[in-house]
Amino acid sequence: MKIYTKKGDKGETQLLGGTKVKKSHIRLEAYGTIDELNAYIGHLHDQEISENHKGTLLKIQNQLFNLGSILSFDGKKSQINLPEITKENLQLLESEIDKMEEELTPLKDFILPSGHAISSLCHIARTVCRRAERRVVALQSKEEACLNCLKYLNRLSDYLFVLSRAILKEKNGSEIYWIKF
Repeated sequence: MKIYTKKGDKGETQLLGGTKVKKSHIRLEAYGTIDELNAYIGHLHDQEISENHKGTLLKIQNQLFNLGSILSFDGKKSQINLPEITKENLQLLESEIDKMEEELTPLKDFILPSGHAISSLCHIARTVCRRAERRVVALQSKEEACLNCLKYLNRLSDYLFVLSRAILKEKNGSEIYWIKF
């Protein structure tokens, strides 16, 4: 199978289900941002971090592929078997957040997204996740979209924030607090 098909050379693509749309379509913006987020999560996975973090990030990457396929579906062909974003997927993120927070001091001030290169990567992924969340909200305002997808992205951004703090602690970095001028 060749990687290039030339079908998108005129700025159109096909959704899962067959509908042709412009590459600027809101649905493509949503799942394209999920794809970008997945690339950042992969970059985080490839850093020198604990095996536990790597394992969780790998699960997240697979979920993001699932989420992307859900968002790319036009709803036209009922025989297409899509994965789901389940309560268990949300609970995994919450459980990981809770475990990491047990080891962290409670935040009393805002922190800057910095302190260590890997921690900063978590913040970059978090901001891309927030953008993906905004794209899904925009999609939901125009078309039907997966409610659990939105919940997953919201929880994932929380996870990435706490992961940034956990990694900063593991790497003996220091949180840099926001100074209000």
